[in-house]
Amino acid sequence: MTFSDKFKIRSMQELVDLIDEVGFVPFFANEIEGFSIEEHIGKGCWYTDGDDGFWPAWEWKGPVINEMKCAYGKFLRGKAMYISRKWFSDFANFRRDGYDFDSRYDDGLASFYDKELYELLDANAPVMSKQLKNLGGYGKNGKKGFDSSITRLQKQCYVITSDFRYETDRYGNTYGWGVAQYSTPEKFLGKKFTDSVYKHTPEESYERVIKQFAKILPDADITQIERILK
Repeated sequence: MTFSDKFKIRSMQELVDLIDEVGFVPFFANEIEGFSIEEHIGKGCWYTDGDDGFWPAWEWKGPVINEMKCAYGKFLRGKAMYISRKWFSDFANFRRDGYDFDSRYDDGLASFYDKELYELLDANAPVMSKQLKNLGGYGKNGKKGFDSSITRLQKQCYVITSDFRYETDRYGNTYGWGVAQYSTPEKFLGKKFTDSVYKHTPEESYERVIKQFAKILPDADITQIERILK
């Protein structure tokens, strides 16, 4: 399957099958036309305006992540994307440029603020975003920069979203949007990830990812693909 195909995602299982087959599936429309769930979602599966608050594609997020043990996060120029386990090691390796986080910090390539947040998250993972902000003292009258740091750590593939949880009312009914739960790839994906993430050089991993993107995006030119992977 490629993103030139005129397919529609009509169920969670079809989304799971798509992620498994192509490896990289952005949630929202982006610079490459047609390369997203948003542009291929079936009728009634994106969101509804009724009082029931039913947003199928959003509600599939947590179950898909946990069923597949795939990576999900803001990997694509600040926008969310699913990445299958098969491809995440290479993607993380080139985004990390071969560094684990401690080595990145020691070489002066990460800020103290990112280090502080990463270590707090790692020590408490999996951790809900609200809890993480409270633990770190972020908020209206506290430290600033949480959103920037957590987005940067996701882009660099040191942090992923491991689930989405919903608030409940006093009757046990869920409401609102799902709240992100964060983890590290090492803790969420386990030994298979840690054994493979630095298997290739960052350059080799980048070439492997580029080839896969070119395969699933036959209508995109290499410049477009390289730009969204930066």
